[in-house]
Amino acid sequence: MNRKRQGVLGVFTTAVLALSVALVPTAHAANEIVVWADETRGPHLTSVFAAKGDWVPGYTIKVVTFSSYSALGDALDKATGTSGPDIFVGGNDWVVASAKSGKLAPVTLTASQKAQFTSSQLYDLTYGGKLYGVPLDINNVAMIYNTKLVSSAPKTFGDMVNFYQANKTKLGLKNGLCVTGGGMSWGGLSFFSALGADPYLMTAKGKVNTVQGFNPTTFGNNLKKYLIDPATGKSNGFLASSNTTCNDDYYAGKVPYSVIGNWEWATYVAKGFAMNLMPVPSVDGGYGHMFGSVSGAFLTSYADKHGVAVGAKSLLVNFFGSTPGQVAYEKVEGRPPANKGAQSDPGVSDAQKGFGAAAALAGIPQIGAILDNKAGGSNYWDSSGDYWTQTLINGKDPLIEARKLSKIWKANVTAAKALI
Repeated sequence: MNRKRQGVLGVFTTAVLALSVALVPTAHAANEIVVWADETRGPHLTSVFAAKGDWVPGYTIKVVTFSSYSALGDALDKATGTSGPDIFVGGNDWVVASAKSGKLAPVTLTASQKAQFTSSQLYDLTYGGKLYGVPLDINNVAMIYNTKLVSSAPKTFGDMVNFYQANKTKLGLKNGLCVTGGGMSWGGLSFFSALGADPYLMTAKGKVNTVQGFNPTTFGNNLKKYLIDPATGKSNGFLASSNTTCNDDYYAGKVPYSVIGNWEWATYVAKGFAMNLMPVPSVDGGYGHMFGSVSGAFLTSYADKHGVAVGAKSLLVNFFGSTPGQVAYEKVEGRPPANKGAQSDPGVSDAQKGFGAAAALAGIPQIGAILDNKAGGSNYWDSSGDYWTQTLINGKDPLIEARKLSKIWKANVTAAKALI
């Protein structure tokens, strides 16, 4: 999660149930748990706690809302034992720096509490073998299919390509598969993985397999088979690698499949489209992986200094990490809850459940130490986007380009091994 991803909104103010807004608080009342959040989460937490404020008996909860996600990050950087929060809500990519600086306190969950989350979600909030928070909600994409065009879910990647090729002219299809959620590098991981290429894989215990690359011959041949027009050596039109009107084309019935972000679903629902969410099917009938990182609620070391560590830990587990807490919050927030019980609760929407289920099936954590690494000559973000450009647009040999890509990704994983 990038601190600069959100815009600046006005700062909200409220004084109900000891919930207040300020940029940098300078005092902590007795038995008061202070929670910091950004400009969207803060007001939502405020409304949830106003409706029910007794999640931790004997304590009041004070929500501090910042004008943007970036402003929250800057305040955390400057926080001290006097001014800092007891809990804050943020992205998993803040864990390393905050843990190293001593601003986070480790969290211990029981086996039953851990069972409410996937191993990769807990991995997202872990550093040096210690867990520093509870997974709150998921940041991911999933694929939907247009029931005005397609009657049932595709079982393989080939099923989708076959439908597109058989109906392109008859239905006037512009493309077969679009990505509107996160672009061709972040959202496009699903396509890479479905065709046989992953920047890294996770073990069954939720650890990174640091020696796993991918077979460039298998991947390159899959690309040629499914995405390349033999007559031109370039894209056959199925994958919309450079389409800037994917949403409108899907709405207009010109694209049967689309990968959307979990922040986009309400628009599709408003236009009457079904939330038949699923991971992108792979060539072998499995699923392509997606980035399924989580945002979390984090316990700070300041809670102990303020004398509210016991209450803060209780709020973290009983509200932020629990099924009823996440249901209450995500009804307002609208994101897919991380808690497994909340994902199936009737109190959250079908879209939220669908994104959560898709992440559980095929999500992998977004690991910056690997993805941002340039030991192979380029990071994941640049090299992945360039691969689509070189093969689908410029017509370069998918096998040769796949070998280059495999070499880059393997070098980046190897270099990052000591950092993860």
